[in-house]
Amino acid sequence: MRNFSYLMLFLILALACKSPEARRPVQRNSGSFIKESAERNKILYKKEEGLISKIIAQNSDTKFESNPNGFWYFYNVKDTVSTVMPKFGDIVTFTYDVKNLEGTTIVSEAENGLQQYQIDQSNQDLISGIREGLKVMKEGETVTFLFPSYKAFGYYGIQEKLGANVPIQSTITLRSIESSEEN
Repeated sequence: MRNFSYLMLFLILALACKSPEARRPVQRNSGSFIKESAERNKILYKKEEGLISKIIAQNSDTKFESNPNGFWYFYNVKDTVSTVMPKFGDIVTFTYDVKNLEGTTIVSEAENGLQQYQIDQSNQDLISGIREGLKVMKEGETVTFLFPSYKAFGYYGIQEKLGANVPIQSTITLRSIESSEEN
């Protein structure tokens, strides 16, 4: 009987020392949401690119330039003498407005006021299109940019002013460039 007790104790201990099993997820995702989202964004971009292409075609007398960062622009006032453009860390002072592609003002230059931005270092709440657009400008220039929605206000828009996924145009005037100590 004693041997039987030892055998039972041994079996209980052996079964109690079993390593824990990993819990399995209740649902398995195949990543289809991300794939579907990417497809929706590609379709949206093609549509916005078509709208911007129409605007460019309608304004054939205006010389539009494209930027590898995904936006188009033309110079209202161009400086052909200066070669100084903002560099990393420079502080720029500028004004800008926001319009829809039809030209209706969403946010005026007066509403935005005079802005200051430190190139590539500031946490200022500027859309990526404006941050990148400032880098192609020289002091005193005025440039009109056409931004697809992903370079503008994207999915969020501007509360009560601009809907989600709306491409915009913005006219920016670069007032001054102040070189940083590091440059």
